Parts: sequence; C-alpha cells; structure tokens
Amino acid sequence: MEEKKFVGVRKDEYNIKQFVKRMFGMGKVSKVRIEYTPVGEKIVVSTHKPGWIIGKRGEKINELTEVLKKRFKMENPHVDIEEIMHPEFDAQLVADDIALTLERFGAMKYKASSYRALGKIKNSGALGAELRVSGKLPSDRARSWRFAFGYLKKTGDAAKVVDRAEATATTKQGVVGIKVAILAPGVVMCDQITVDEALIEAVKKNATFEEVEETVKKIKKKRKVKKK
Repeated sequence: MEEKKFVGVRKDEYNIKQFVKRMFGMGKVSKVRIEYTPVGEKIVVSTHKPGWIIGKRGEKINELTEVLKKRFKMENPHVDIEEIMHPEFDAQLVADDIALTLERFGAMKYKASSYRALGKIKNSGALGAELRVSGKLPSDRARSWRFAFGYLKKTGDAAKVVDRAEATATTKQGVVGIKVAILAPGVVMCDQITVDEALIEAVKKNATFEEVEETVKKIKKKRKVKKK
C-alpha cells in the first residue's frame, strides 16, 4: 500500500509540474519544485521572467492557486517565484528557446539557432556546453547534429553538476528533439584540484603521494569553511 501511495504522489507531482509549464507556455518556466510544509504545499517556479508569471497585481498567481485547489485537490497551495539571474546557463530555457525558434522559422534554421545559443553560452563565460539536435534535418532521413565547445563531464559524480535538459519542436518536417548540457562557470567539481602554494611546497619537499593527498584534503576543508 505504501508503494502505491508513493507512486501516486509522484504521479500527481509530475502532472502538476507539466500543467504549470503548459499554463505559462514554453520558454517561460525552467523548473517547478514542490515542497511539503506543515502549513501546506509550496510550489516553487523557477523563471527568468517573474513579471510574466506573477501577472498584473498577482492575478496569474491567484489563478494558478485556484486551479491547484480545485483540479489537484491541494488544501493550501502557496506559489513562490525563483528568479533565474543567468538564463544562458539554464539548460531548459536554452532548449526551449531553440525549440521555439524552429517552430517559428522552420526546421532548416537549426544550425543558425544552435550556433546562436552556443555563442551566448560561450560569451557569458560557461566552462563548456553541448547541444544535440535530432530529426529530419535537413533531409527526409533522420540525423543528429552536435554543437559543442569547452569542457564537459559526462560520467561519474562530477557529471552531476552539469545542467541537462530536453525539449521538442513540432515542425512541418516532423518532430525535432533538442538536448542541452551546460557546465556553468564557478561550479566546483569533486575531482577538481587547484595547484596553489601549499600544494607546490608539498611537492618540492619530495612528499609521498599520501602526504600530498592529505594536503589537498586540508585545502578543500579550508575552502568549505570560507564559503560558509
């Protein structure tokens, strides 16, 4: 019984997230997060256009709250807006932007839209990015095109810091799939080692591998304390 309830809750959460994205339209909402508090449900909407989501005097938020109560049987839903300050580093917004461009100007613009999006990400200072556009481009036979630059982890724990998203565009030629992966600047990876004075001194002293490893651990601990 507990398993069925868990699956039912996750199914309801998925339906709510998809409804919120459809309500505001593609390219407006990046992520929808649902948190459960003692007071009620908290729906956090991540967007780079908070004014569009809130509406005039909060009428869109009020409309969404009423729908959540009636359609999804939520007792006390509370909608919060989380503003995305750098939309060029958000994989979902980038994927949606490419999909909207293809739907508006046609699938033949896949190279121009992909290079334009990749240029924005690169000029903003991202460490790396990869775009994949798949579909009947430019012929009747389905193909996959890859656009990438920089450094991007694909496996292991370090790959978890890479922001990934997917989107689809419905064109005259057929459905086009878009996959985006972005490694934002300032992201600290678990396998990242910075060579500084303490590490150089340890190496100069002909330290063993274990001693160098201990020095690296101490440096990482100091950085964590400084961040806090």
